[in-house]
Amino acid sequence: MPLVSVVMPVHNSVVTLGAAVRSVLTQTHSDLELLATDDQSSDGSMDLLREFARQDERVLPKRAAERGGAGRARNLAIERARGDYVAFLDSDDMWLPEKAERQIAFAQAGSAPLTFTSYFKMDADHKGESTDFTPNGRVVRAREHVDYGAMLVRDHIGALTAMYDRNVLGTRLMPEMRKRQDYALWLSIMRDGADARGLTEPLAVYRAHQADSLSSNKLSLVPYNWDLYRRHEGLSVPRATRALAGAVWQSVRNSRI
Repeated sequence: MPLVSVVMPVHNSVVTLGAAVRSVLTQTHSDLELLATDDQSSDGSMDLLREFARQDERVLPKRAAERGGAGRARNLAIERARGDYVAFLDSDDMWLPEKAERQIAFAQAGSAPLTFTSYFKMDADHKGESTDFTPNGRVVRAREHVDYGAMLVRDHIGALTAMYDRNVLGTRLMPEMRKRQDYALWLSIMRDGADARGLTEPLAVYRAHQADSLSSNKLSLVPYNWDLYRRHEGLSVPRATRALAGAVWQSVRNSRI
């Protein structure tokens, strides 16, 4: 079986961390490693990770030497990855039990080095586990095929569902930027010629925090998206403007789910 390296950045998330970790450890595809980087937490998150590691050798936590943000924490984990596939999950979200198994089969059947899936949304105060999650109708649907041009117009890939093939793409790190590092990584992979394939089955669960409302967190990402389009992707002002409009529209649409 292929080995899956699951990348998880952690910062002061002890309340939700247990459910996130267990959602990885209870996967039907068991050949995986959970590479968790604790980004200088002060709430006991690292202690919880160490306890998981004592109980299951697949959990491989490491504490960052200094606070670097989610992007840097992800990169520190990616650098340790040994898997055939690299996948991503934040410490407040969950994978459904068959996520890895179904996504690997999908990737192999379509020879797709970058894949993603549909996912559910849950409320911030959700207390359940992935193994007892009841589908709620709040689904962000994956597009079946996304090329670089379509990705510039809108980020179609939910980071908690993304997975790339290291055997094909090599070890790909996230660009060093304050926010939108995941979007920048997908763009860099696709700019190099690899389209993304989407599995329409929802296989993960995203925790929709109150701070994710359109009026707060989403609008705060506008300057970071603009910098990504202009500086990292080298788009002209008109093309960057169109891309930014698409990003805002996606925020509006997803916030209503």
